[in-house]
Amino acid sequence: MIKILGIESSCDDTAVSIITENREILSNIIISQNTEHAVFGGVVPEIAARSHLSHLDKALKNVLKESNTKLTDISTIAATFGPGLIGGVIVGSMFARSLSSALKKPFIAINHLEGHALTARLTDNIPYPYLLLLASGGHCQFVAVLGLGKYKILGSTIDDAVGEAFDKVAKMLNLAFPGGPEIEKRAKLGDPHKYKFPKPIINSGNCNMSFSGLKTAVRTLIMNLKEINDTVINDIAASFQFTIGEILSSKVQDAIRAYEQITNNFDKKNIVIAGGVAANKYLQEILSSCAKTYGYRLIYPPIHLCTDNAAMIAYAGLERYNNKLFTPLNFCPKARWSLEDISN
Repeated sequence: MIKILGIESSCDDTAVSIITENREILSNIIISQNTEHAVFGGVVPEIAARSHLSHLDKALKNVLKESNTKLTDISTIAATFGPGLIGGVIVGSMFARSLSSALKKPFIAINHLEGHALTARLTDNIPYPYLLLLASGGHCQFVAVLGLGKYKILGSTIDDAVGEAFDKVAKMLNLAFPGGPEIEKRAKLGDPHKYKFPKPIINSGNCNMSFSGLKTAVRTLIMNLKEINDTVINDIAASFQFTIGEILSSKVQDAIRAYEQITNNFDKKNIVIAGGVAANKYLQEILSSCAKTYGYRLIYPPIHLCTDNAAMIAYAGLERYNNKLFTPLNFCPKARWSLEDISN
């Protein structure tokens, strides 16, 4: 049986996973660093890298035990080599290359974004091509996923990522870190029409997005309010989340038009939303409705596979393993690495 070991360390989650050739997840361990970074209200790169260094060995041992797997049973080792916080990426990549060298097993360097992009093929086995909205704390882009290693970026944020906007607004409201789930929780209790926030470049006619102005508008509102109580916090969260939904819904329409122009794909109408923001239930519902209007089906991974995890890295490794796309051990980690720059 083919077993792929995946390692993820691009941000603040130390993750190790083993999957099989049949897309079965035997074990998927994630060691969160939320408590270590919460006091700072965001991820501190140096702390993240040191935590990966101390957690990886433990995570590997737990995965092997939980999956009843020996290291010698592993067929290949796949690890995130970027993009991400370079300290953490280096820690994970060195760990993976050391295992590969010691075990004399093939090694595969994975683009973290490709891991997110292919998660829907792990969970739903959808065919190529499909339209992807990758929305996380570090990235926000529409991508035509044409095949393994074949990606066309249709548009992206010109400033902040949508996940970063969630986290920063949560911090402004003195909510816990990570901020995305806290905003969603508070938004359920608030009035989404209480405050009218701007929707930057929503009518640009292309697939690019902007969230910096929205974030600034929220900050300005908070600074000008005489009192901030739970009701106000709930209303701001609801209005902010509603505005994000409006922006993404509008841009999905632009992305569908751009996608159809380059693919002529009218029978496999799938839109995938991946990344941490994909875990937001409100956005799932809004974007599902938008996709349905255009005859598309919106697909999103289970919540535990929306945020950073090693199962998606292992699966990207599986697709590359099946195509004999291995990586030399001298391949260098990258802090920046576009999907369009992946080579097969």
